[in-house]
Amino acid sequence: MRIAHVALWVNDLEAMRSFYATHFGGRAGAKYTNAAKGFESYFLSFEGGARLEIMRRTDVAGAARPAGEVPGWAHLAFSVGSTAAVDALTRRLEAAGLRRVDGPRRTGDGYYESVVLDPEGNRLEITV
Repeated sequence: MRIAHVALWVNDLEAMRSFYATHFGGRAGAKYTNAAKGFESYFLSFEGGARLEIMRRTDVAGAARPAGEVPGWAHLAFSVGSTAAVDALTRRLEAAGLRRVDGPRRTGDGYYESVVLDPEGNRLEITV
């Protein structure tokens, strides 16, 4: 068994597609639209086979995310191959105006990582 994909509700489908393609190398498939349900989505495929579905639906309104941690999914982690790559991507994301909330640092369990918020406030862990 393997996880087939992770899905994320977004407010701005096109901006988030562009973000994950530009900064994480996600290749977007064709846009799926179901006008009757007010639903649109893209599947983004990443090197190594992981897939992320970003979705927007007219009745799923975007409320502000709480500042701290809450129960539920905590973050989406991207392994980028080296500590230098973690540092470089973290700098690039900060230069693009995104907020770094932790790291880069070596964690107690041996990971080297940083945590950045995507344009809609979702936590992204960038790790080796």
